[in-house]
Amino acid sequence: MSNPLLKDSVFESAERQLSTMTISGTINKSILLWLLLAASAFFSWTHPGIIGPYVFAFLIGGLVLSMVTIFQKQLSPILSPLYALCEGFVLGVFSLYFEKSYPGIVVNAILLTVCVLFCMLAAYKSGVIRATPTFKKVIILSTLAIFAVYIIDMLLNLFGAGNFPYIHQSSGIGILISCAIVLIASFNLILDFDLIEQAEQFRSPKFMEWYCAFSLMITLVWLYIEMLRLLSKMRD
Repeated sequence: MSNPLLKDSVFESAERQLSTMTISGTINKSILLWLLLAASAFFSWTHPGIIGPYVFAFLIGGLVLSMVTIFQKQLSPILSPLYALCEGFVLGVFSLYFEKSYPGIVVNAILLTVCVLFCMLAAYKSGVIRATPTFKKVIILSTLAIFAVYIIDMLLNLFGAGNFPYIHQSSGIGILISCAIVLIASFNLILDFDLIEQAEQFRSPKFMEWYCAFSLMITLVWLYIEMLRLLSKMRD
């Protein structure tokens, strides 16, 4: 996630920039990134035998690219398209696995993710949900806690010590946990919308269009994955 790492320093000295970011420019960059992700996802979906053996390498590559982009935002025009391609290869194989186990789940997860995106956008623009300092702190801390749990779960699996309790279970508690995670992922969209508006208001440098589009993509990918997990639990 990129949102917990956002700092006011991103906007410092921005008014001295000759070329500044705009919301429309961010939308254009977002469309381009999603086209790249969709193309690579389609390829891995239709050619799992080619991409499958290298999916872990693409996963690590995407993680490295995202970390570098977060800390070196000026490189986002170069790194964010590469991240989109890597993420697409991973999501294609990941989605195909769920689709074979639960036919029709991918379309449902995509539709739900898109619906959440527009609902959160409407709530943000209407002022129903505001990105207040308290709201930001709660969502950032919750997001960090979730990813800490995921890291612990991964380490437990790596060393053969089992799984973190409940998060993989299809029980009532497991479904409630997935619902809570989906909710936190959805609220991260509010942080992304706020970032985009602030960046334009502060006349941030042009590369921030790429960075904001990259930040929004990370949140939506996370939300989509959590939708898949929630729907799969509900079907079991």
